[in-house]
Amino acid sequence: MKHFNQIKTLQEANDSFSKQEYAKALFDYALVLKADPDNKEAYNGAILAEMAMSGEEAAAALFDYYAVLRKEDNEDADEIMNDIIESMDGTVETLNELLADPVNEKLESENGILYTDFKLLVEDRGDFKTTFENIMFSTRVIITAKDDFIDFLDQLLHNGFKEMGLSYLESALKTYPNDEKLSKLLEELS
Repeated sequence: MKHFNQIKTLQEANDSFSKQEYAKALFDYALVLKADPDNKEAYNGAILAEMAMSGEEAAAALFDYYAVLRKEDNEDADEIMNDIIESMDGTVETLNELLADPVNEKLESENGILYTDFKLLVEDRGDFKTTFENIMFSTRVIITAKDDFIDFLDQLLHNGFKEMGLSYLESALKTYPNDEKLSKLLEELS
């Protein structure tokens, strides 16, 4: 049996991601996670690879940002990236789900609702605040597009969820420091 070198496999995964070979990167990250389930770099890499495979345009930029952070300080880089990924709702799933389940099964297993479906509920009920309060502890709002994320932030900030919205906004500004829409939201709060 071939000896498994976790460090080399992790480097190969990062190299594959950089070459936009996301499926190979995801596979290598999965190998590392199988050997070391607590490996934060492999975990974050797997999530970013899955995002890239799903067409999420921000995944490559986040990966580059993560690489820069890792060069500066490994522990903080893992924490910052984990916060960003968690703030993006719907992208954090178990690795088995990433590798095996179709999209709809992933969403069901997450007890989640796509933001577009959530907006339909709001439209039907006529009130963001009440609708969000009814689902916030049992259902995740899954956001797959940057514009939806910004709209969600705006709704949180203007419907009594200022603290939660600010938390998401701060994480988003770390990822997109020059984004005009996010900066405008921050200005509105000042």
